[in-house]
Amino acid sequence: MRYSSGLALALVAAVPAYAATPLEGQWILTVDRFGTPEYSTLNLLLSQTVVTGDWDGDVAKGSYRAGALTFSVSDKNGAVYRFEGRQVGDTLRGVADYPDNNFPDKRLRFNFTARRVPDRPTGGPRLVEFAPEDFANSFSAERAPVLTLWPGDTLRTMTIDSGGVDASGKTRALFGNPQTGPFFVAGAAQGDTLAIHIVKLTLNRDWADSLDTIVVRALGPGFSAKAATLGKPVRWRLDPIKGYATPERTTGKLANYRVPLRPMLGGLGLASGSGSPPLSTGDTGRAGGNMDFPEVVEGNTVYLPVQQPGALLYLGDAHALQGDGETSQYALETSMDVTVRIELIKGKAVPMPRIESPSELMVLGQAGSLDEALKAASSGLIQWLQQDYGLSLSEVAQVLGTSVRFSVPNLAGRSVGVAARIDKARLPQKDAN
Repeated sequence: MRYSSGLALALVAAVPAYAATPLEGQWILTVDRFGTPEYSTLNLLLSQTVVTGDWDGDVAKGSYRAGALTFSVSDKNGAVYRFEGRQVGDTLRGVADYPDNNFPDKRLRFNFTARRVPDRPTGGPRLVEFAPEDFANSFSAERAPVLTLWPGDTLRTMTIDSGGVDASGKTRALFGNPQTGPFFVAGAAQGDTLAIHIVKLTLNRDWADSLDTIVVRALGPGFSAKAATLGKPVRWRLDPIKGYATPERTTGKLANYRVPLRPMLGGLGLASGSGSPPLSTGDTGRAGGNMDFPEVVEGNTVYLPVQQPGALLYLGDAHALQGDGETSQYALETSMDVTVRIELIKGKAVPMPRIESPSELMVLGQAGSLDEALKAASSGLIQWLQQDYGLSLSEVAQVLGTSVRFSVPNLAGRSVGVAARIDKARLPQKDAN
């Protein structure tokens, strides 16, 4: 098989290479705080027995002798954290000594573990193929990463449909938009932004499922009672060659009904931040999730704020086509082969999902009501224009007043989504970063 763009195929089963000094490098530290795991990034350097580095950006200093590691960290407020542990291969285990936030004169001890992030393979960006064996029903930081990626890498993988059915028609997971992942992105830390370039979305079966229903949010009172009889499954036939979908066994006015295929990812999100419960694969948060935004398509880029070390990227809930709002509760739910390229924007965190096409900037606002979702979307677009284009609030107001458009991607979830969109051709030159 031939691969373009100078990318080398990376074998998933290959053993990663480690630095000559096994302690040196990046570690993902997990501290068990009263049964709740807390994740952080530890970077270590070793000179003879002297250890230096940083713990989530705060300076770390200590010593290392015969596999035994001790170090301490003072944060920006002067609080001191101490760690004692032992290295066995690419694992650290030990005890962390923390200040007690409730009692300044007391301290608390917690067990910790750490795993070493493998060094980046030589040869530049890679094309990595991954065949998932199981799937996730939450965007959780506690699920072990299935694969490590580096910025610049291209990932080729596959998804199953929202009911857990794969390309061959076999049930592989629990219903509820099961996701492929998570993928650990080396170097990603809280305060960064992950850019997911959607290179290719390919349908890998010739059918999709939907419903003949209309969500309550889209119905006036005169139709609610009549719509109670709806909700029957509809099987659709997909023709990727001709590029159309048609409902099966349809007669009457829809006997010749067909719609153009536009494959998209309904689910694309990062793991929830520390202190937050894992987001269900049926929900959306500030770092994406079950966005069901029809613009998450081939050729576009999605920007998501990193909330955990390694970002922990999930993707799934493939749709062959979806109208705005996903008003039938299900889109054309199917399975898909997915190729994405990963980039990392260091030190810049976006407030909510951003999507960029060759022609548009789009910000997705999610909330419990359309009013609040619209406010979130427009505020996010204002911030984008101020940050990247250097516009004042007055200038932004003039641009929005003449050029903004709004769409409603999702009405079917527990929250609703509104997208604020603007044509890039109407914007001034982007500021140099």
